[in-house]
Amino acid sequence: MKEQILSTRQLCVGYASKAKTSKVLENLNLTLGRGELTCLLGPNGSGKSTLIRTIANIQKPLEGETWLNGARLLEVSAKQLARQLALVLTDRVSPGNLTSYALVALGRFPYTSWMGNLTEGDKKIIRWALEVTGTLPFADRHIGELSDGERQKVMIARALAQQTDLIILDEPTAHLDSPNRIEIFHLLKSLAREANKAILLSTHDIESAIGYADRLWLVHSHSVEEGTPEDLVLKGKLEKAFAREGLVFNHELARFEKPLVLPGLEVEVEGAQPGVTWTKRALQRAGHQIAEGEAQIVIRVNKHKETWTWTLDAKSFKTVEELLKQLDNLYGNEMD
Repeated sequence: MKEQILSTRQLCVGYASKAKTSKVLENLNLTLGRGELTCLLGPNGSGKSTLIRTIANIQKPLEGETWLNGARLLEVSAKQLARQLALVLTDRVSPGNLTSYALVALGRFPYTSWMGNLTEGDKKIIRWALEVTGTLPFADRHIGELSDGERQKVMIARALAQQTDLIILDEPTAHLDSPNRIEIFHLLKSLAREANKAILLSTHDIESAIGYADRLWLVHSHSVEEGTPEDLVLKGKLEKAFAREGLVFNHELARFEKPLVLPGLEVEVEGAQPGVTWTKRALQRAGHQIAEGEAQIVIRVNKHKETWTWTLDAKSFKTVEELLKQLDNLYGNEMD
């Protein structure tokens, strides 16, 4: 069993005022283990950020408690907390005049004197954080000169420089394109394993969370289900949490889809991969049904060196677009 870094006991999070108490999530008994990447998933407005603020001690719980490294969170001093928990929020970094190095160096603040002087040991840790996040090449550049992906890596480097057992990130990939999102997930997964840290991040990227997370915290019905991605998928918990009319979970591709209802044909596709997979995607998008054997139409996908071809009724096509047009020309009347 992984060493527990953080745990909650009957935790209830939400908002309280003199007039009203609003419970957002309740009865939470959750754990974060050393060496594991945990992803927090849930629909918009389900309470993910409220939960993160509460377990990071920014917001007080309504009921229950959180324990960090064997101590009640509310009894941990601010300085002790900064040495045990690093937080990366979703807000874009305000450029200011800081260089990447200077921003990462702020992660050593819990360990420096009141003057903020860095020791040689501090400088080694800062350099390590820059190296493992791939940000050393632009350490001297100002934050405002960086791309969103580079900036987010610098924020993660700052969190690493704090040398905490736990890192919590709220939507770290929200402003990133797909390649940068994947790179951030890969980085965090590697850091959890290699640096033996507990890492929690909230995300809307369901596919990446399923692919990279050791465990999921899944918000559903004002509570949180905890488990491996595979268990939560097989139990139908993921589908229930994101249930929408007409939305289905594709188990083969590990993603949610809303099938197109179009007057298509039954088509069988055979041949070389990954051409078969991408051809099926195009056919399904056009409304055709993919069959396995005894289909009305059989398409053969071939590859010679770097060239792809598609064969239908003894005729070859050089692109998927040409194939789709031919299907429409030959069988369009059958689809009406």
